[in-house]
Amino acid sequence: MIVLLLLVFSCSAKWCFAGSRAPELFVSEWINGDPGMLIDMRGKVVVLDFFQMIEPECSEFSIPLIAKWERKYKGSKNIKFISIHTVYEEQGLQTPQALKAFVKKKGINHPVGIDMNGGGSFVPITMRKYRALGTPFIAVIDKKGSIRFRQLGVFETDTAEKIIDMLVNE
Repeated sequence: MIVLLLLVFSCSAKWCFAGSRAPELFVSEWINGDPGMLIDMRGKVVVLDFFQMIEPECSEFSIPLIAKWERKYKGSKNIKFISIHTVYEEQGLQTPQALKAFVKKKGINHPVGIDMNGGGSFVPITMRKYRALGTPFIAVIDKKGSIRFRQLGVFETDTAEKIIDMLVNE
């Protein structure tokens, strides 16, 4: 279920829109290795997938989409895939141990970060910084560190793929 969290986000946060600088990731734990800071990934396109393991649209859409894109760009040194497990509901079911089993079962091999809670909100920090209003949520960051695409929910992927192709080949 896609949950709109409109009341949680500040409208003054200009960095969360396409064309603005990508905020750093706030992660409490990494699975499949720590990819480092976004600033250290300059020169690479970064594709972020914000997901929840209990969300059907994530299991049926965004996780397979990222796997498809990983196959498409296999061998390219110009792109990095990172998933952010962002839990804003059913915290008792979505534990780090359950997530590790889920990642293994789904065959996810790229870094998966557990979004850090804090700031007095039930919405995790990275999710708030990117103004991801639910899951699944995809963000594409260009080689200079700017957000070039962001999309909530299930969507037609042609536009996103064209943007990624363009950015990888810049």
